Amino acid sequence: MEAQNVEVAALVQKIAALHADIAKLPSLSPSPVVDALFTNLVMACVPPSPVDVTKLSPDAQRMREELIRLCSDAEGHLEVHYADMLAAFDNPLDHLGRFPYFSNYINLSKLEYDLLVRYVPGLAPSRIAFVGSGPLPFSSLVLAARHLPNALFDNYDRCGAANDRARKLVRADEGLRKRMSFHTADVANLTDELRKYDVVFLAALVGMAAEDKAKVVAHLGRHMADGAALVVRSAHGARGFLYPIVDPEDIRRGGFDVLAVYHPDDEVINSVIIARKIDAHAKGLQNGHAHARGAVPIVSPPCKCCKMEANALQKREEMATTELSI
Repeated sequence: MEAQNVEVAALVQKIAALHADIAKLPSLSPSPVVDALFTNLVMACVPPSPVDVTKLSPDAQRMREELIRLCSDAEGHLEVHYADMLAAFDNPLDHLGRFPYFSNYINLSKLEYDLLVRYVPGLAPSRIAFVGSGPLPFSSLVLAARHLPNALFDNYDRCGAANDRARKLVRADEGLRKRMSFHTADVANLTDELRKYDVVFLAALVGMAAEDKAKVVAHLGRHMADGAALVVRSAHGARGFLYPIVDPEDIRRGGFDVLAVYHPDDEVINSVIIARKIDAHAKGLQNGHAHARGAVPIVSPPCKCCKMEANALQKREEMATTELSI
């Protein structure tokens, strides 16, 4: 335990130093200095680590929250830069590999599709929503082209300029253009529209604070169709310095059955949570209690943090089962 504490302290110190350097930058637009700092940050956060970012000191928590905002801003600048670059080609889709992290989206989209097929058997989605699609909607493009060739995709982003850039990417592909729609809207303002989707994907940076993410999930739970699937991107371990961590319990409280949690240990940064909207009758039977179906399967390669998380979930499930049986 002492060795782990030393390891965690050294990691937090290293990340805090990178945060200080990034915060001093006059611009987060792509440049050799910006690229080098964020590369170093990712390299520090990707290896397996015993750190639990939810238990950091208040100062470290504030640093982490600010760092996630900086990462979000930098990611936005990077996507705008490459969206404009790709738009200059006759067929932008032929050049998506120029984006330095395109392979990550290929692997993440395959992971999400495989998890959906495994944990939502019989799913054959005809209409999909991606919330927080941005100017480079790689996830929708990869899913549409490689895994769900018959589905329609509605991409939502609050930024109209981002949607304008995204539309340019599919302009030369008639088939994909007919299946891809882009809508400028805040998910909080979507109600009846959400009922038509078989699957809703929630981007990692939609609702960066835990309470904001929980509100988004609860809103989806009120308006999605019963039985529809929800795919939520999260983070685990030190990767929680790059992206927000989503508590599966917040998803449950939002009206969903959490089917699986996956924490990658490779170049895929985001964790994936697969859930399904509970029908109104089942939700009424729960009467505000947590689910009593057994612990959520953590289907990723095991690590100490995963084992502790699984044990905690199991205890909560046992308590919920006891309460429901009284």
